[in-house]
Amino acid sequence: MQTTSRSEPRPATCYPSRVSTLRDGWEESARDWIAWARKPGFDSYWRFHRDQFLEIVPPAGRRTIDVGCGEGRLSRDLKARGHVVVGVDGSQTLVDAAREADPSIEVHCADAAKLPLESACADLVVAFMSLHDVDDLDGALAEIARVLEPKGTLALAVVHPINSAGKFASDDPNAPFVLEESYLDRRRYTDRFERDGMRMTFHSIHRSLDAYSRALERAGFVIEAIREHKSPAGTVRASGWDRVPLFLHVRARRG
Repeated sequence: MQTTSRSEPRPATCYPSRVSTLRDGWEESARDWIAWARKPGFDSYWRFHRDQFLEIVPPAGRRTIDVGCGEGRLSRDLKARGHVVVGVDGSQTLVDAAREADPSIEVHCADAAKLPLESACADLVVAFMSLHDVDDLDGALAEIARVLEPKGTLALAVVHPINSAGKFASDDPNAPFVLEESYLDRRRYTDRFERDGMRMTFHSIHRSLDAYSRALERAGFVIEAIREHKSPAGTVRASGWDRVPLFLHVRARRG
């Protein structure tokens, strides 16, 4: 399984992925991600994205599983809000960092499509910016459904498919947004960022909204809420992203 992912608009250049699996790519980028994710106020998680996501997350219940917990920043924030959190991530480096940051939170290194947890052990699963970073989406959602109790809730956030499908034609605030390739086709890609002396490479898969919806249906989920989030004006450097959604949030109920 992978970790939380890109918190900025896509750069001008999107590269084909050269790693064999997305999980391998995230382990390769783990040290960079720890530094990137833990710099307060550096990315949109701190500025606005976490709070947007928490609007669709139910209150603390019996147990919350954080699938794609990364270095653990969301797990720690959920714990502070009363959740009993279990984190899972595919990168051992990120799991070690999460454990070190808060040893009281249970964290496992495992693939999202093979969760090391008992069936029906939780009433809530969060997958914050992680499902676009898994190779086997159907397998991951099947496992999430398995570990949820009947009528349990999944709250997920992914890069909005519009975001991963294209870019603005120029830096002009009124520039048109252009699809680079077919919106409907699944494809692997790599985004590389360098800002304020920090570097980060994100390994992801573009999937359409239809692909996410059908995968949720196959896993037995019923969608309760869909939110498309743009960046508040002045919060990202690339112009135009206050009129095109950066993120997609979904709350779904296990049947």
